[in-house]
Amino acid sequence: MVLEQDRYTYRVTWAEEDGEYVGLCAEFPSLSWLAGTPEEALQGIRQVVADCVADLEANNEVVPEPMAIRQYSGKFLVRVPPELHRQLAIEAAEAGVSLNRLASVKLGQ
Repeated sequence: MVLEQDRYTYRVTWAEEDGEYVGLCAEFPSLSWLAGTPEEALQGIRQVVADCVADLEANNEVVPEPMAIRQYSGKFLVRVPPELHRQLAIEAAEAGVSLNRLASVKLGQ
């Protein structure tokens, strides 16, 4: 039985090596479900996740928090080679924006 409060992040994609669609869940990267149609793959992975959550809860283990309800600060550190840092700083200066703004725009593309 799929959880009514299911807020996890799912994706269905074609798995060429298996010749089927594969359902995936970002919060449970070790789980997957193969099926003949995208709809069946989504239904299958949702059921596997529901079963996993029930098992975790039954054993008083930590259940992953859905990404959709997590709070994000909007900050993260990205390390780049010095040459790229220089190139981006020049591009930002020429555009008249901060390096942070330039990076944000580029990441959002």
